[in-house]
Amino acid sequence: MSIFRTITGRRAAIALATTSMLLGAAVPPAQATDDSEVAGFLQNVMTELRFEQVLDLAPPGSSQARTLTDVVDKDAKTASDYAQLFAEAADPKPIVQQPQLDVTVLELDWRGRPVSSGTVLMSPQYPRGIVVPVDENFHTDQVRWRQWDDAGWYANQGKGTVDVVPGRENAPIDFMLPYPASVLKLMVNFGVLRLVDKGEIKLEDTYDYQPTTISSLCGGPTSNTIGAYMDASITSSSNSASCALVKLLHDRGAVDELNKTFQDLGLETMQLKNTNPANGGRWSNPVTMSSLDTAKLLALVNGVLGEAWTAPDGKPVTGDVLSLASRQVFKKLLGEQGFNDMLSTANRCGSAYPAPGIPQRVASRWVAADGTVTVAGNKFGQDVRPCNQQAQVTFAHKTGWVGNSGADAGIVRSLPGKNGRNYVVVAFTNLGTQYVDANRPATAPGIFPVTYTEKLARLGLAIDRYEATSYGRRTEN
Repeated sequence: MSIFRTITGRRAAIALATTSMLLGAAVPPAQATDDSEVAGFLQNVMTELRFEQVLDLAPPGSSQARTLTDVVDKDAKTASDYAQLFAEAADPKPIVQQPQLDVTVLELDWRGRPVSSGTVLMSPQYPRGIVVPVDENFHTDQVRWRQWDDAGWYANQGKGTVDVVPGRENAPIDFMLPYPASVLKLMVNFGVLRLVDKGEIKLEDTYDYQPTTISSLCGGPTSNTIGAYMDASITSSSNSASCALVKLLHDRGAVDELNKTFQDLGLETMQLKNTNPANGGRWSNPVTMSSLDTAKLLALVNGVLGEAWTAPDGKPVTGDVLSLASRQVFKKLLGEQGFNDMLSTANRCGSAYPAPGIPQRVASRWVAADGTVTVAGNKFGQDVRPCNQQAQVTFAHKTGWVGNSGADAGIVRSLPGKNGRNYVVVAFTNLGTQYVDANRPATAPGIFPVTYTEKLARLGLAIDRYEATSYGRRTEN
């Protein structure tokens, strides 16, 4: 039986007071069940942000909702496809129930070791959020994780029917994991780098992607170096490049081994399942990730001096799961992420909407002479140079979205001379392009549409402000 922690009244009070300070409003008390201050803070800030106020562009029964029922190759639609689909929604409706959110903040010490965490789940069953209790290995057996079900989220009040982890029927918390969208590319690229470390492939090797069946997600044959495919997969979220990497893993017989590696590391919800060996596509609901396990994976990518946690078999888990060279490659690619538009909104610097998020620096490779950002042909239209000058942190991350999925996962580090931060933040939600704020303005012609509610950016900023004040206290202990 795992030894779980129970929140103290003092820590809950600190978290409540901090939330009120950061959001500038009174926050109703919430019941937390983890002993970290960040857990209580996170629960309160998520409650105060009122995610249930978003509007639904494809409410149940509408023609738009019926168009979104195909769950195979969920990521195949582009932002323009969704914009056209939802432009037909003349009368958006309030979301029918509390949205599904799975958010983790994993705090690191100067060695990169996890020292504290907070994971909060929200759903129709937990409208004010519930804190996930974790043990000394930042692991929980107190949640019955369920696979995402597009139709079931409406029909079954957010309850899933397919178990992700076996043997959890009696767990006190029951939660359906949001689909991770393009954040699944973290698992794919991790698997590719594992092959590099084994000496089976090299980043400079050319891979001829020759799908035997063609999907709208993946496209036709291509040829490029493995390193170039990885760059496109992470920094500009190329689906075709990612399909090539998934097919590469299948060609090498490495997908089952990758899934077993996640299990061996204690990352039991991370599963790259049901993808198509013929083309690397079929990204659908059997692909699962929880925010807690994703945060732990990113902590390993970031690098850990010494033991990070103990694996289920009793062996220590360290950053050596990837070589130093592979970790450096992975972090560089994440640090050059082009889509900074969910927990951070730096690509839209200075715009009245959406609200500012994590105050990150935008990678220079995307910034044109006039200061605007263009990623894979998608124009954001704002001069980001003022925000880069005022940036507080780097955010090495990966975003993802489909109609009913919004996701962001990354490593936050303070820039030189700024208040210390060293943490991982991951948010998986069902709040993709289908859900908008009532105050969202029309998108200017030729500009990449805002794909997430700005409440997620407000969440990112609140978390970062909290971490800017808490890191010093952690490092003093």
